[in-house]
Amino acid sequence: MKRRDIIKKKRALTAISPKMFGKLTPFQIIGEPMMTEKVYKTANDHNTYTFKVHKNANKNDVKLSIQKMYDVTPKSIRIMNVPYKGRMQRKLVRRAFKKAMVALHEGDSIELAA
Repeated sequence: MKRRDIIKKKRALTAISPKMFGKLTPFQIIGEPMMTEKVYKTANDHNTYTFKVHKNANKNDVKLSIQKMYDVTPKSIRIMNVPYKGRMQRKLVRRAFKKAMVALHEGDSIELAA
């Protein structure tokens, strides 16, 4: 086996492995669900739920945490970093955070308290 094949194999293993799941509990990885009008609409129309997640979590961490907390299997997960929105001679507008949009299969649902 050539050196580049070994490097590719290591890289593939780290890409699919959870990063924070053994270090943090699922409740620490998945933060609070986001409660906006847009989130409610996507939850009703497309069965997609949005959560704030830990800044170091990856898709595999979120998937395992959702499975453990809500007993549902996610169809797809999209993660995005929401940037810091700065100050312009007023209070802080928005801090930076990471959010995950979790799409579930038909028939599955998550009960969120309003």
